[in-house]
Amino acid sequence: MKNIALAIHGGAGTILRTAMTPEKERQYLTALEQAIEVGHQILRSGGTAVEAVIKAVQRLEDNPVFNAGKGSVFTHDGHHEMDAALMCGRTLEAGAVAGVKNVRNPIILANEIRVHSEHVLLTGSGAEEFARERNLPFEPDTFFYDEYRYQQWVQAQATNTVSLDHTEDRKFGTVGAVAVDLEGNLAAATSTGGMTNKKYNRIGDSPIIGAGTYANNETCAVSCTGHGEYFMRAVVAYDVSCLMEYKGYSLQQACDYVVNDKLVKLGGEGGLIAVDAQANIVLSFNSEGMYRAARRNQEPTYLRIYND
Repeated sequence: MKNIALAIHGGAGTILRTAMTPEKERQYLTALEQAIEVGHQILRSGGTAVEAVIKAVQRLEDNPVFNAGKGSVFTHDGHHEMDAALMCGRTLEAGAVAGVKNVRNPIILANEIRVHSEHVLLTGSGAEEFARERNLPFEPDTFFYDEYRYQQWVQAQATNTVSLDHTEDRKFGTVGAVAVDLEGNLAAATSTGGMTNKKYNRIGDSPIIGAGTYANNETCAVSCTGHGEYFMRAVVAYDVSCLMEYKGYSLQQACDYVVNDKLVKLGGEGGLIAVDAQANIVLSFNSEGMYRAARRNQEPTYLRIYND
C-alpha cells in the first residue's frame, strides 16, 4: 500500500499550559484538526501533495488565531504585510510572495506565481499587481483587524520594540504544511504575518526557499516556524535536506541536529515540520511548544500544543 502523510504547524514559541485557558486550547486544537482534515481528505482522494498543503494552509490563513492571512499582526505603520511560499518536491518549482497587503490568501498567490510566472519570488506592490491580474480576492483592512492584534501593536509602539508573536497570555504564529501523496511526491507551504511593529518592510524566512520552506522528492519537505533571522542564517529547511542527501541522515536525525544543535548554538528558537517520501513525519522544536498536527494513512490524527 502506498503511504500518504500530512503535517501542519501554527507556530512555535513560549507556549505554556499554565497560560492557556481550556477554551483557548480547544480553539487551537479544533483549528488544527479542521486544517489537517481538509488536507488529508485531498490526499485520500488521490489529490496531489501540492493541493493538500495549499488547502491546509489556506484554512489556517482564514483563522484569525494564527499569525497569517486574516490573523496577521500589525506592522509599524499600522498595516499588515504578509509572506508565503510553496514548493513542489517533484519538479523543484517554487513560488513565493513577500510584503503583500490585503491579499486574502497569500499562499494562493504564491502558487499562482509558481504556476503562471517565470519567477519564484515577488514582493510588495508588484506582487499585488500580479494577484490582480490573476483575479485573486483582496480584502479591506477591516478584514484583517483583530482587537488583540491591535493591542499588541499599541504596546509595541509605546515601547518602540519589534516582537515575535509570542506573549505570556496568548500565542499566535506562522503556519505551514508538508505532505506526501499517493505518487510519492512531496510539497511544502508556509505563510506568515511576520513580526508585530516590524519596520523597513522586514521579511523573514517563510518566503525564502531553503530557509523557511523547501521540498525535494529525493529527500524531504520542510516548513519552519520561529525567529526568522536565525532560520535564514542557518538555511534551516535546505540544511535538513542536505544532511539527508549528502550525509545519509534519516529525516529524524537531520531535523534533530538542525533544530536542537545548529539552531541552538546560534541562539535561534523555533521548530519545523517535515515529511519524506516514505511518509515518515517529524515535528521538531526547541521551544516550550509548537501548535502541530499530523496524520499518516488512516491512523488517528496527532494533535499537540505543548512540549510533552
